[in-house]
Amino acid sequence: MEKALDLHTLGMIKQRSSISQCPSSIEAQNITGVSEFHLLVLSEDPGLQPILFVLFLYIYLVTLLGNMIIVLAVCSDSHLHTPMYFFLSNLSLVDICYISTTVPKMILNMQTNIGVISYGGCLTQMSLFLIFLCMDDILLTTMAYDRFVAICYPLHYSVIMNPLLCGISILLSFSISILDSQLQNLIALQFTCFKDIKISNFFCDPTQLLNLSCSLSFTARLVMYFIDTIFGFVPISGILFSYYKIVSTILTFPSSSGRYKAFSTCLSHLLVVCLFYGTGIGVYLSSTVWHCPIKVVVASLMYTVITPMLNPFIYSLRNREISSALKRLCNRTILTGDLLHQFSI
Repeated sequence: MEKALDLHTLGMIKQRSSISQCPSSIEAQNITGVSEFHLLVLSEDPGLQPILFVLFLYIYLVTLLGNMIIVLAVCSDSHLHTPMYFFLSNLSLVDICYISTTVPKMILNMQTNIGVISYGGCLTQMSLFLIFLCMDDILLTTMAYDRFVAICYPLHYSVIMNPLLCGISILLSFSISILDSQLQNLIALQFTCFKDIKISNFFCDPTQLLNLSCSLSFTARLVMYFIDTIFGFVPISGILFSYYKIVSTILTFPSSSGRYKAFSTCLSHLLVVCLFYGTGIGVYLSSTVWHCPIKVVVASLMYTVITPMLNPFIYSLRNREISSALKRLCNRTILTGDLLHQFSI
């Protein structure tokens, strides 16, 4: 009898202990009150922070200036009113917006030494980042198609790449980018539980948020990976197919000078594509294979900061028409400045 009572008492104690543990477990899985995340500060060394602050501020300003000059050169010079430079100017505008979604917040965090971003601010930053990332991707694919038509069908180039098709391409790229961003944003809103509020990057990287989530269902993860695959695989497949046809056509040219001239028109775009996708693959590998925050940050810096800065230099240094347009723009600017100075006198 006593043994039965002891077993009954032991059972009651276990039941009470399990009941007392339920609220804590439920509370741990329902951390819906996350109001902020902590971003990674590049350096906590007080002596190194001013140097990094000046360095990235300089990179940001150079990126803005370089891409804005490309836009002004294309808009002001009638020789560049062609589909290729129309897409290039839009790519420069997207690069300005792309780098502006991450770097200003990073510079501010360096200045204040507080890498905190609100939950809403994190989702907003992630949404804008995905929009301009996807637009970069689609614009590079469209530019590859433009080069494919110019080299493979030169006699029909002006008919195929007409202004209406160019405008529709930009509008379609923007619409698809918003769709991609909003789909991933809807999935991110289902994150109700996080393993940690510390993001191992200097911005709200979608991959990092996915890794921190502990409440996302298998179906939602599958949908998210499917979206990433579609919006990543389709554009790069289009670029590879376009360059396959371009190379096949160039090899049929009888003269070496003709082959070189045709390939030189694609070289700048090909360099930008390699830089864009090379750093993108580096980010993917760093987040899924290495699991090292420093390598993730370095790859992300190449992907989000260095690539938009280098694009104007690649196109201006490797392209004679852009270089000539920039010289004419500088001459007009100097002439306008002299006239304004004379009138002021």
